Amino acid sequence: MTISEMLGQSGLLTLLGLGVVFAFIIILIFCMKLLQVLVHALKLDKGDSKATVKKAPAAAPAATAVSAAAPAADAKAIVVAIAAAIREKESV
Repeated sequence: MTISEMLGQSGLLTLLGLGVVFAFIIILIFCMKLLQVLVHALKLDKGDSKATVKKAPAAAPAATAVSAAAPAADAKAIVVAIAAAIREKESV
């Protein structure tokens, strides 16, 4: 077996492998779309997520003010800011 034959076989195997992966991804996308249609048709979804999410209250002005004098107040302000960011992210 010569080098050119081996390169030809390796190229063929590479293209075959890429084709199989591409076909699998297409089939997976098709199955996910079909599942989405079935779940929606059977009304198994929980409805419009934006309509069911409660509006998060606006962050308190004190949460944005960070005191440079007290490190404990800094830590507390950071925790409040993180909690407000998480609440805002969940409301989207």
